Amino acid sequence: MNPLAEYRSRLEARGALRDREQQLFRLIGNLRLFVGIAGVVVAFFVFGITAISAWWLVIPLASFSILVVIHSKIVERLEAATRAVTFFEQGIARLENRWAGRGEPGERFRNPAHVYADDLDVFGKGSLYELLCTARTRAGENSLAGWLLHPARIDEARARQDALVELRARLDLREDFAVLGESVRSGMDPDVVVHWAAAPEIGFPRWTRALAALLGAAVVLTLGLYLAGWWSRTPFLAALMLELAFGFSFGRKTLAVAGAVNSPARDLALLSELLERIEGETFASPLLARWKARLDASGLRASREIARLRGLVSRLDWQRNVLFTPVAMAILWSLQIAISIERWRRVSGAHIGEWIETIGEFEALLALAGYSYEHPDDPLPELSDAPGGLFDAEAIGHPLMAPADCVRNDVRLGGDLRLLIVSGSNMSGKSTLLRSVGLNAVLAWSGAPVRAKALRISPLAVGASLRILDSLQDGRSRFYAEITRLREVVNLAGGERTLLFLIDELLSGTNSHDRRIGAGAIVRTLVDRGAIGLITTHDLALAQIASDFGGRAANVHFEDALEDGRLHFDYRLRQGIVERSNALDLMRSVGLEV
Repeated sequence: MNPLAEYRSRLEARGALRDREQQLFRLIGNLRLFVGIAGVVVAFFVFGITAISAWWLVIPLASFSILVVIHSKIVERLEAATRAVTFFEQGIARLENRWAGRGEPGERFRNPAHVYADDLDVFGKGSLYELLCTARTRAGENSLAGWLLHPARIDEARARQDALVELRARLDLREDFAVLGESVRSGMDPDVVVHWAAAPEIGFPRWTRALAALLGAAVVLTLGLYLAGWWSRTPFLAALMLELAFGFSFGRKTLAVAGAVNSPARDLALLSELLERIEGETFASPLLARWKARLDASGLRASREIARLRGLVSRLDWQRNVLFTPVAMAILWSLQIAISIERWRRVSGAHIGEWIETIGEFEALLALAGYSYEHPDDPLPELSDAPGGLFDAEAIGHPLMAPADCVRNDVRLGGDLRLLIVSGSNMSGKSTLLRSVGLNAVLAWSGAPVRAKALRISPLAVGASLRILDSLQDGRSRFYAEITRLREVVNLAGGERTLLFLIDELLSGTNSHDRRIGAGAIVRTLVDRGAIGLITTHDLALAQIASDFGGRAANVHFEDALEDGRLHFDYRLRQGIVERSNALDLMRSVGLEV
């Protein structure tokens, strides 16, 4: 199925549905206004000139109440249709390469000290994360970011691939996850919720709930009898004073419960509905079946429990209503709800972390499944357990570029060949090649498809030095920042996973003599520790170090051509060392006399 055609078809259908709901919204709104005016007119004849019975007021009041309920249902459907329209508009934008700046960039995950995230544009505007992320919960965003920052074990990545294949075609499920709930994106912090659930219990004696209910009933009963004229006000005042004293004795605990649950309880509606959607599905892949079994392991229905907590928190907020506050005080409302919340935490609190984690992982996998659906020509890589490190890519490209604009190249590392030295002129494609290799390695070990015709890859730890800046705040020069990053990359070599190093313009911040010696030593250390990788350079003398490695290193290059005063690039990777530089041509093209 053509993803673009399917998205456009569904966008048209959801747009038509939204338009119909908008018409109904306006119609019911006008009817509410008409009934309201009619109610005022009836009230005038009832209370003004007393021409008709008060029973006539039942008609406008009942009609208005029914219209309010209908109106709220229409609002829910309208919001869902609007979110569906947005979902497919964003999908079309991704397919038409208009997605940069329209999604979630994941800025909160950016860490300049990470050994490849900034260098490979994993986060930020126009990043891999923005391209992939469709999660609506903070837990989903966290899971996806974690998968991109920390490569999975080979069994985990294979399990994600199997699950992704199952989810890829379930467009209805992905759409439901996009439209369910009340908010566009949930801001609930999973860590805060888990911390709240695991905190020591605020204990209430077992008899507290029953006695609170009994005192509340006594206040209501004595008040009713007093208003009916059957009793004096003394029993009512006595019951009220006794109840208030009882409530005051537990006031500190009640406030503690209310204050603690306030932040964790945000956006529970979305979480409950997403859980309910998963509970209604049947999955064949082992990973999805395991996640679903995790929801059922407690013997509790996760969506129902979350909905119950949401209801308790909502009822706790009722006491903030000016009209309800006297009633709440009279029946010890907040105390009784606080006891129920603590009882919920005692029964279900231990499981809420697993429920949120499951939703997060599921949303992360749905994001990868959506990416796979939208890029049917991008295959799942072959995850190899070959020893010594392997990166064997046929027609690899940059996953953040439009497929039509992406020039593909073959890149093969592994076995005896450990190093590719990439030479070429400015703007010829060297840095893009390194990012293509790095991003596809990140995608492969997150369980996602890759931008290549085929890719065989072993467990690799990516280390990159492509975007190094000086820092006035830290008092560091660019060269010092570069060698600091290089030390971090070198320290990764020899670890549990083979290092895939990607170094752009190695030691460009120093003189050619020191560069030649330093670069040779750094690269030799990396290769001797079993790493594989690519380095780029403008310095043709540096390309000569390949001869020092025998068959373990090879030179490749990009070329350019000057035609009619303009440089042209074909971005094709070729064997050997580049034979010319474009630096002088570029200076002359902007009017510098050199």
